[in-house]
Amino acid sequence: MGDQRIALKNPKGWFAAGWQVARAMSLLSDGAFKLYVHVCLTADRSTGQLKVDHGDLATALKKSRRSIVSYLQELRERGICTTREASNQYTDGEIELHDNFWPYVKVPRTEGNSRDATTYVERIRQLLAARKCVIGTFNPADEKLAVELFREHVELQHVEHAILLACARRYVSLLNGAVVGPIAGLRYFSSAIQEVRELQTSEDYWRHLASRIARFEQQWEGRQR
Repeated sequence: MGDQRIALKNPKGWFAAGWQVARAMSLLSDGAFKLYVHVCLTADRSTGQLKVDHGDLATALKKSRRSIVSYLQELRERGICTTREASNQYTDGEIELHDNFWPYVKVPRTEGNSRDATTYVERIRQLLAARKCVIGTFNPADEKLAVELFREHVELQHVEHAILLACARRYVSLLNGAVVGPIAGLRYFSSAIQEVRELQTSEDYWRHLASRIARFEQQWEGRQR
């Protein structure tokens, strides 16, 4: 047959289903195993962690919240994961799969790096929340992308400038009736971030753009009313 190599049709969402998954399947009920697979598909591959709430999981798996609570308890009792409840109504809880059931090698975390990443992600959340043309919910996908930007050493200033640039363009489109509705999340700004990283632009330009956006927002809000 020659040298045939396996190629993934779509690498996104894929995970290495090895002996860890086979072991989990032998220990868990059908519903709990489905939840486990969902976490494997969506968690951060370097940590085995996923920020979610019960409502998100119930929607994703088409189960009731009560079922999700039961499945999470089963995962904990089987020694498959640890869960941390949300500290308040505005934050998400967290699931972390234990090493014996996580198919990837976790990246060791230091206290300093973890704190820096948290500050970085929070700043991006604030930048998005400040723009009225962006949907207010900072979801797990947004947080995951923000962590990826942190690991790629993308400067916060570049992210801030990219949000200004992309939002200015979106406001022009909104005011001209070319598009309808706000920006859905951080992924929308990916191309703008790449564009800004290659620009040589003065701070005066970004201050001018920020002031223009403020005027655009007032005009758009006026039309919304």
